[in-house]
Amino acid sequence: MKDGPNIVGIAALIGDHARAEMLAALMAGQALTATELAGVAEVTKQTGSTHLAKLLDAGLLAVERQGRHRYYRLADRDVAHVLESLMGVAYRVGAVRVRSSPREPALRKARVCYDHLAGELGVLIFESLEKGRFLRSSGDEWELTRRGREFCKEIGIDVDTLARERRPLCRACLDWSARRYHLAGAVGSAMLSRCIDLGWARRAKGSRVVGFTPLGERALREQFDLPTPSTPRSAHV
Repeated sequence: MKDGPNIVGIAALIGDHARAEMLAALMAGQALTATELAGVAEVTKQTGSTHLAKLLDAGLLAVERQGRHRYYRLADRDVAHVLESLMGVAYRVGAVRVRSSPREPALRKARVCYDHLAGELGVLIFESLEKGRFLRSSGDEWELTRRGREFCKEIGIDVDTLARERRPLCRACLDWSARRYHLAGAVGSAMLSRCIDLGWARRAKGSRVVGFTPLGERALREQFDLPTPSTPRSAHV
């Protein structure tokens, strides 16, 4: 019996090498031009435009026009979630690149996953919030506890305002490199933005890498009660 939506078309679109590279580049959450995406995919502009048209028609991408320029981005967070999950499966089964990027260690430590923090630091934050009873699960969904809302207020995040957005406050996103969860949703996005606003970290140009300054990483670990790299993890207060 054939039940449910037909995934063949979508899977075929994502499975093409050039289109997969384009989609992965857009996981940084930034909109890129057709020329930039063709460069990422290592194809001609004409071929790149053909690929982009197919992704647009399938609803995987959206396009914005500014003057003479057209900027492409992922259609929504659900597309980003699917791509991150596929990366996790690929990593688990050993489908890795023959030559690793020089940025690979930095990507594993901290990177943007569409609009929230992923990588080792993102996973540690999620686990600390859960252990500290700031975050709890209800079936497949996650929510802030009262203590979690108070903590968000203390670090400058207005949860009441975020709750009015048309997206979940909290969402567990399976991290492809750590194979554990990091925090997505409106709160996860706000936490990454807060780290950048405070000057603790900045986005690397043309990459998903999020680079923390030494002082910024120290402040992050203190704020979220994360273990230091050289010491075992202590109990959360």
